[in-house]
Amino acid sequence: MIKGYKIQDRRFPLQLGVGSDAIHQDPIYSYTVTSLTDEVGREGVGLAFTIGAGNELVCQAAKFYAEKLVGKDIEEIMASFGSIFNDLSNEQQFRWLGPHKGIVHLALASVTNACYDLWAKTRGVPLWKLLIDLSPQDIVNTLDLSYLEDELSASEAVDLLTAQRAGLGDRIGIINTGYPGYDTSVGWFNYSDEQVKANCRKALDAGFEAMKLKVGSRDPLRDIKRAHIVREICGDKVKVMLDANQQWTLPQAMSICKELKEMNPYWIEEPTHPDDILAHKKLADAIAPIKVAMGEHVPNRILFKNYLQLNATGFVQVDAVRVGGVSEFITVSLLCRKYNIPVVPHVGDMGQLHQHLVLFNHISMGHEALFLEHIPHLKSYFKHPVRVEDGVYHTPMEVGSSCDLL
Repeated sequence: MIKGYKIQDRRFPLQLGVGSDAIHQDPIYSYTVTSLTDEVGREGVGLAFTIGAGNELVCQAAKFYAEKLVGKDIEEIMASFGSIFNDLSNEQQFRWLGPHKGIVHLALASVTNACYDLWAKTRGVPLWKLLIDLSPQDIVNTLDLSYLEDELSASEAVDLLTAQRAGLGDRIGIINTGYPGYDTSVGWFNYSDEQVKANCRKALDAGFEAMKLKVGSRDPLRDIKRAHIVREICGDKVKVMLDANQQWTLPQAMSICKELKEMNPYWIEEPTHPDDILAHKKLADAIAPIKVAMGEHVPNRILFKNYLQLNATGFVQVDAVRVGGVSEFITVSLLCRKYNIPVVPHVGDMGQLHQHLVLFNHISMGHEALFLEHIPHLKSYFKHPVRVEDGVYHTPMEVGSSCDLL
């Protein structure tokens, strides 16, 4: 039984230039941390990610949700978590502040993720193990599929998961082999060209075969130059992703992406405003076969549904510390599996939680474990930091979701 909770506002200043992109020039990586404590002292820890100012508002909202879980048993909560999530996300006062987005939805993500962590710790297993051992019906019971009925009913979700169980034995080997990471830190926006060159070489030496460069400069020639620098150093076999962090209007994106196609990017990420689904669709059609990636700033399953319905994206980067937590992440992953669109999470959690979810997506859902973003800047603050060696994520074996902070 959940006996109490604690909400913390944790902020981590970064070194000069680290984390910078075309929109966010001086971020402070921050977490709304929810801790749910049960009657024997187990602590479930959940995170929601922000970049500084306003994190205290998310913390205030998280207290509202956490309070509603006190006195309830975690197994009972998770047996019907989809219904609980629906009730919390649609609470009339807070729903007006969303709905299903912004401060209130980030707060719900923190509390939701704490529930999943406590659930795994109660059962004494890593989160990935808990999830892959659940039956299809048990998984669907944790999901809120409302507003998705036109694309994914509960029975369809169960059938989709059931159909994938036939190949589970062939995919379970990933637990031993791991899967690739990609280095997202080679080309932060405020890094000099020389820093980018040096970081590319370091990434190659560290075994990474994919990396990402921040673009979205006021001067498009700067982006083109830097993109060619990365391609020249890395060679043609390395996957190079370009990330504009929503900086461009559609006309700007149309123009510069045609120029950037010459260096053969693996994807172009967040090219314009995340709410402008039609703009993404127009751009995706215009720059094919280069694909658009999006999801870092898409807050809920309904918008992801619309992206998929319009074939407006080639990669979905849903983030469990941005949408309503693990539950909504799994829901979006199911939608993507139906549409055969790869899920490559954005890692506001620095990969701690998502390393578990990539394993679940692959083993239980049949998604390709393509790779997972690697951002090492907060590694020293976690009790069980991710292990990435020779460019490969190794399976976490500690109980829970790996989100305990020191």
